[in-house]
Amino acid sequence: MVTEVALTVDLAIIVLSATLAGFVAKRTGQPTIIAYILAGVVIGPAALGIVEVSELTDLLSELGLAFLLFLLGIKMRLEEVQHVLSPIVKISIPQMAAIFLAGMGVALALPPFGLVESVIIGLAVMYSSTAVVIKMLNDKDEATSLHGKIDVGVLLIQDIVVVIILAVLAAGQPDDLAEVATTLAVVLVLVAIITVAAIGASRSVLPTVFRRIADDKEVFFLVAIAWAFLFVFVSDNVNLFLEPFGIEAYLSIEMGAFMAGLALAQLPYSKELQDRVNPLTDLFVMVFFVSVALDLEAAQLLAHWQEAIIAGLVLMPVKFLVFFYLIDWQGFDSETTFLGSINMIQVSEFGIIVTAVAFEGGFIPAEVLGFMTLLAIFTMSVSVYFVEFNHALYERFEPTINRWTGDDEFEGGKREYRDHAVVIGYDEVTKNALPLLADHYEDVVVVDRTVEHIDTLEEKGYDAIFGDFRNATIRKDAAVKKADFLLSSSVEPVVNEALLRDADEDAMVFVEAKRIEHARALYDSGAHCVIMPPFLAADRLADYLRVYLEEEADTLEEAIDSDVELLETPDPFPDTYDRLGGGLDE
Repeated sequence: MVTEVALTVDLAIIVLSATLAGFVAKRTGQPTIIAYILAGVVIGPAALGIVEVSELTDLLSELGLAFLLFLLGIKMRLEEVQHVLSPIVKISIPQMAAIFLAGMGVALALPPFGLVESVIIGLAVMYSSTAVVIKMLNDKDEATSLHGKIDVGVLLIQDIVVVIILAVLAAGQPDDLAEVATTLAVVLVLVAIITVAAIGASRSVLPTVFRRIADDKEVFFLVAIAWAFLFVFVSDNVNLFLEPFGIEAYLSIEMGAFMAGLALAQLPYSKELQDRVNPLTDLFVMVFFVSVALDLEAAQLLAHWQEAIIAGLVLMPVKFLVFFYLIDWQGFDSETTFLGSINMIQVSEFGIIVTAVAFEGGFIPAEVLGFMTLLAIFTMSVSVYFVEFNHALYERFEPTINRWTGDDEFEGGKREYRDHAVVIGYDEVTKNALPLLADHYEDVVVVDRTVEHIDTLEEKGYDAIFGDFRNATIRKDAAVKKADFLLSSSVEPVVNEALLRDADEDAMVFVEAKRIEHARALYDSGAHCVIMPPFLAADRLADYLRVYLEEEADTLEEAIDSDVELLETPDPFPDTYDRLGGGLDE
């Protein structure tokens, strides 16, 4: 009982200190990741010693990385990234080889390290930080940009490589090369199997399941999280399945979580899920970065602090130059090359894990683990500022960068919307407007939260997005800021306010409202036209009464027949919009 209370108190201190530090960072314009790490240093053994690493903090921090990879997987629709797969592979493999040699060379040049320690350090610095890069890309809403896709793709290949290396190191010092080869083969087969299982499920089981539950937000979210934990469980307990065959292997839960997200990303409902997973991910990731600092013992950390600073100052520019050359080699434009390179200059948290496993396997002493921990924290801390201000840096040095880059030869990628129409909701109001908009605009994007509506819209050739328009991810995918015309049939003020907030000042915006005060507020916010169906219905009724009282029976009957025909038509996109007046408006 005492232990449980202590763990609860530790968690409360971690969350409160990180929240306070994050709040101060936000108010002062600093990256929150730095605030979380500093909070861990202050409350951990290196300073005040209030909180120590426990099973609970280890679990939550591990789940933080897993959910970060799960969220990443949800964003990776295969058709949207397949055009960059080839250049990503061509960038990743040479990059890791070059950084391995650079890291090993730097370590050999530093007095404390021998050949074995230098090889382990080289293997540990090959990777960039998945947690830092993805967190910063998500915070800046750039995960699906071209440079974001390149960085994420490279990180995924690095993660696969680190899984293989961890599997080899976890087995301890091998007796011979045959043992190493066997371990590598098992891990590669496991990664292939879990990938096939995830993609297969996304094409068979998951569409049926999620079609039935997508309209229920709570069940939809819980089933998605359960799906993630299923893959986490399988990855974490892979030895249970291999034990009958006399095989031992290691597979990270991060890899399993990513594959679970990848399977969900192929469904039309993944956009809705992204914003719902974000808050949960943020909590776990916050605990992860605090826990990184909680692992530090002052003596261990400072044993080779000068060498760590020197190595960091050498490796960060080396990483930038290697990435810059390789991304430019693949024909990307100068901005994509620069942004994709500057984001990846840090040493990964997996570098700490690699050296920790190497230490447990008897390859290196504890002081090398302290060196790598400080190196990773130092480079992560510095790099977040470069990522935070990467666009400003590019604008400042653009003329120089352009002189060092080749021609932009890369082609591909999904077509981005511009000067298009965006419609929110598919109902009696918008279904008559869609054919008119389709005649005028090359692209008409419809956002709706009903599965049947999405199917109907896609059958008719419209670009349909499943999700809640209040989610920023949905609005970005619909390219609201670049739209020429926007029509909302939602009467929720928060939806229409978000629409007006994101709309370009030159765009035409039609929205719907129930109440007069809401209509006035929407006009004040910039709406060009506010539709109020009850008032339109009242006007229609007045027209009916006028014709009836003036005894124009034929005109009244014609108008009613026309309106009834429109209401009863089974066609989801009726052609009767050119005769809505029915004679009453003549």
